Amino acid sequence: MRIDTRLLSISAALAALILSGCERPPIEATQTGYRGTGMADVQNPRDPAETDAYPAALPAAAASGPTAGDTYQNVQVLGDLSIGEFTRVMTAMTAWVSPEQGCNYCHNPADLASDDVYTKVVSRRMIQMTQAINGDWNNHVGDNGVNCYTCHRGNNVPEYIWFDDPGVQSAMATYAGNLKGQNQPTAENGYTSLPLSTESAHLTDSSADRVRIIPASAHPTGEGGATIADTESVYGLMIHLSQSLDVNCTYCHNSASFQSWESSNPARTTAYHGIDMVRALNQDYLIPLQGEYPDNRLGESGDAPKANCMTCHQGNNKPLNGGNAVEGYPSLASN
Repeated sequence: MRIDTRLLSISAALAALILSGCERPPIEATQTGYRGTGMADVQNPRDPAETDAYPAALPAAAASGPTAGDTYQNVQVLGDLSIGEFTRVMTAMTAWVSPEQGCNYCHNPADLASDDVYTKVVSRRMIQMTQAINGDWNNHVGDNGVNCYTCHRGNNVPEYIWFDDPGVQSAMATYAGNLKGQNQPTAENGYTSLPLSTESAHLTDSSADRVRIIPASAHPTGEGGATIADTESVYGLMIHLSQSLDVNCTYCHNSASFQSWESSNPARTTAYHGIDMVRALNQDYLIPLQGEYPDNRLGESGDAPKANCMTCHQGNNKPLNGGNAVEGYPSLASN
């Protein structure tokens, strides 16, 4: 039988093209759940190793002596710290948030007590938010906690914040009616045709229903409010979670039974509390700051910047490789 070498060449080229879209071996997988369930964290060993870490804590200051609240004017948070410790924390915050502008990013140099610089008002509230996270949300952040660097990473404004997305009124809407945010691919929903603004639906209202959409029947019945639209919206949120932590679905779920908590990984419980935490932070701290911001810091719809999972995680299943954010700054560990 005569073999056409041209066909062989074409076949080899097609095979190479197909395989180029896949991860070539070897691939490392760390088992995270029960054997035989496919619950594993899959990583490419050729990817650069995550090296991000918290900056080393500044040398400790004397804890005794006059307090900042008794010495300085208008100290509404951290006023119980000694002057030395207060100065140390302020110095660290400057390096975390405004390393180029220095203290003047938040303070009027002619009157440090003044609140006429909006960033000072916002920063004060952010300190209170950090203390609330570390004091009230141990079920998500654990003992490592967070500090300003967790989100800011040396930037005035965290790289990963979000605003309400009004969407685009496409020509298709003229014929299809209300698109319900469909067919407007964004990074938020993995550039799919899933609904727009899943973050607005799930990460802003702490009184909203829990993210539960799996009905007891094979077909959507509306049971418990679970509709196809609800399912699509939640799936968009799951895409956001996956991208934020750089993990696949089985990092939290058993793919044989996505709804079963008994067979899920502990990470699912941690994520569950994380969703609740982000809702509370947006509702109690971030959204109410809308009136403090200048127009150029607001979104297209005039809304304040808000947090999501990417704000802290930034592509790592544990922010900054699981480093301890509060060990060197215990004043940020509780409210």
